[in-house]
Amino acid sequence: MKLPHRSPVVLAAFLSLTSFASGAAQSCAGDVDADGIVNGADLGALLSNWGPVTADPNSVACDLDGNGEVNGADLGFLLSNWGGCPAPVVPVWATLVDAQPDPAVVTDPALRAAIVSTGLAWRVLDTATQIEMLLVPPGTFQMGCIMGSDAFVCYGEELPVHEVTLTKAFYLGRDEVTQAQWQARMGSNPSGFQGFPDSPSRPVEQVSWNTIQGFCSATGMRLPTEAEWEYACRAGTTTPFYNGSTDDGTLGTLAWYAPNSGNRTHAVGGKAPNAFGFRDMLGNVMEFVNDGAGDYPAGAVTDPTGSIFGASRVTRGGSYLGESAVRSSFRGNADPGWTFEFIGFRVARTP
Repeated sequence: MKLPHRSPVVLAAFLSLTSFASGAAQSCAGDVDADGIVNGADLGALLSNWGPVTADPNSVACDLDGNGEVNGADLGFLLSNWGGCPAPVVPVWATLVDAQPDPAVVTDPALRAAIVSTGLAWRVLDTATQIEMLLVPPGTFQMGCIMGSDAFVCYGEELPVHEVTLTKAFYLGRDEVTQAQWQARMGSNPSGFQGFPDSPSRPVEQVSWNTIQGFCSATGMRLPTEAEWEYACRAGTTTPFYNGSTDDGTLGTLAWYAPNSGNRTHAVGGKAPNAFGFRDMLGNVMEFVNDGAGDYPAGAVTDPTGSIFGASRVTRGGSYLGESAVRSSFRGNADPGWTFEFIGFRVARTP
């Protein structure tokens, strides 16, 4: 069986926690039938798949050490984890929605396995703001414009492509922060696109990087780093769009952008999510991240936080006005005090 190309972190998780035939994520190593307990059912499955690993998902799930053979080592590993799986950890600031990643949302078994391996709950609400957040696991990826789309080439600020390793899991808002969420916390709504029936569910805009810091201080949240943003946006892909395609004609299913937006924002969550479950990371509004604007490094980096020089702050994802800018690698920037009707943000939290 040929496994998909993944980072070492994600691949290791895939080999030890791959889903069983049902497609559900294992709750812990050895729970091959994903029922939350390592018991006789898992033992029976392992013994029935004894021998070289095949393409059968049952066989893959039973290869607990990922060496291509279901054998005594896997049996010992299963027996050492006998009993109930520990419940995923829910951060103190959060309310649990789903402990394990939903296979209908996180469709890639490697990504599900990486999420489960953190021991943290997958889907939560920030209790104070009721903002829905999804867990992003650690991993390694290629950052920058790996390839252009069929219609648009890479731009200089998206280069060089470089390897980035993120060593810590983090939570990220499933959607852009909405007008209603901003007003509930800040007491006013600066957005230009008000007065529509769905305005409360549209992304807040005309917020500067500086005023966003006030929202973050009031909620205990933060802006994601640029590397965290792109890793979460790509969700394992290397293509310009997170559906795995270079075809600009497919972008309308993912994003509100110039050809389909009517030159206005739209309620969040209306387009297809990426493989982590995040929505509107392309289009609708560009999103401020924490980093100062600057050139990319030439070599591999770990947990980068961006440039400390210059006044501008990075924006990502493109907007309802864009077309060539609406891709996973595109980088814009804006003065931290400026506001625009096409720039908003989404929040991150440390577990």
